[in-house]
Amino acid sequence: MMGEVRIKVKLTNALDDALFRRGQLAKDEMRVYEADAMVDTGAVRSVIPTHVVEKLDVGIRGNRVAEYADGRKESVGLTEPVLFDLMGRDTMEEALVLGDEVLIGQTVLEKLDLLVDCANQRVIPNPAHPDQPVTKVK
Repeated sequence: MMGEVRIKVKLTNALDDALFRRGQLAKDEMRVYEADAMVDTGAVRSVIPTHVVEKLDVGIRGNRVAEYADGRKESVGLTEPVLFDLMGRDTMEEALVLGDEVLIGQTVLEKLDLLVDCANQRVIPNPAHPDQPVTKVK
């Protein structure tokens, strides 16, 4: 089995981020949560637990069905957008609400152009674009 890959992530209430950028909220009023997150290469979406949702005060905008590795399915909450900041790169993403730790899924990694270096159990910027994320478009 592949070893665990963990990464520091700063989660910010995306609405707070927007208000801050418009000058309508002070930086110290922004709701932020920092975590030592597990990178889950088998998951498409990222996951944040209930206590983090409460700390960030993000709303639940609906439900999605989550399928666990053992095949079980469960309807779980889907958050309003959260700003995910990893390695100085950030993106907005909805997250599934479940479990007891922050998990980083494929969509965040892809949007930030980050790769999982399994051999060294770390996350690295795409060597083709080391300085900034590059998004492929048609």
